[in-house]
Amino acid sequence: MIRLGTRRSKLATAQSTLVADQLRALGHEVELVLITTTGDVNRAPIEQIGGTGIFVSALRDALLAGEIDIAVHSLKDLPTTPVDELTLGAIPVREDPRDVLVARDGLTLGELPRGALIGTGAARRVAQLDALGLGLECTGIRGNVDTRIGMVTDGKLDAVVLARAGLSRLGRLAEVTETLDPIQVLPAPGQGALAIECRADDTDILAALAPLDDPATRAAVTAERQLLATLEAGCTAPVGALAEVVEGEDGTELWLRGALGQSDGVRRLSANGPVDDPVSLGKALANELLERT
Repeated sequence: MIRLGTRRSKLATAQSTLVADQLRALGHEVELVLITTTGDVNRAPIEQIGGTGIFVSALRDALLAGEIDIAVHSLKDLPTTPVDELTLGAIPVREDPRDVLVARDGLTLGELPRGALIGTGAARRVAQLDALGLGLECTGIRGNVDTRIGMVTDGKLDAVVLARAGLSRLGRLAEVTETLDPIQVLPAPGQGALAIECRADDTDILAALAPLDDPATRAAVTAERQLLATLEAGCTAPVGALAEVVEGEDGTELWLRGALGQSDGVRRLSANGPVDDPVSLGKALANELLERT
């Protein structure tokens, strides 16, 4: 029996159930173990209650204590600093990493009037939306998908910005009024990907997880997270990143785009490199962004 630890939210349990079903299809018995994290019970702004890691620390504690065998995280919630005793046993095929708009009256960003109130708790989104020059007003919000979309349907907000992957996994894409082009808003590093974490010395679990790992997704998110780590930023910092495996002139390569919010706007750069060295690509683009700030 594989004990799978998950947060209690609808989205977290939906994501964990996807992983559990994949493991069951491979012949494994899986039990979901519900765990409450700091981020689930504290509604204060993320940066006030610990920033990166508030959604994962309780799951990691349970792993280290041997109470669960694997933990399923949204990869964008994972701190970039590794835990020696733990490892990412698998990073499955990534969902669409883009952000989406859920707005009143079916409106798109360009159709919202100046002064429209947009709900998002992410500094990354605020910086990039401001840089578009549309005159939109952003306000910080917390809560699950139901709570956030409810603020639009109740008329408290004109729109909210959410991750498309989460709505897809909840079967709620019909409520999306616009999928945002990464040219406008780059997603968070690792957005759309799941991370399946386990104890580094658990060879049986590592063998069970191996078929779920997608090398292209792992390479892409490794580059994105290295960019974030090199910028010495956490999940609340205004950093966007998106890497993709593409066909270049000399064969398959990794293309990485990065965005860094500054007081005078958003710096955007891109670079490409070999798929088998995503760490160097992430470092190089981060250093170039820093040089230009």
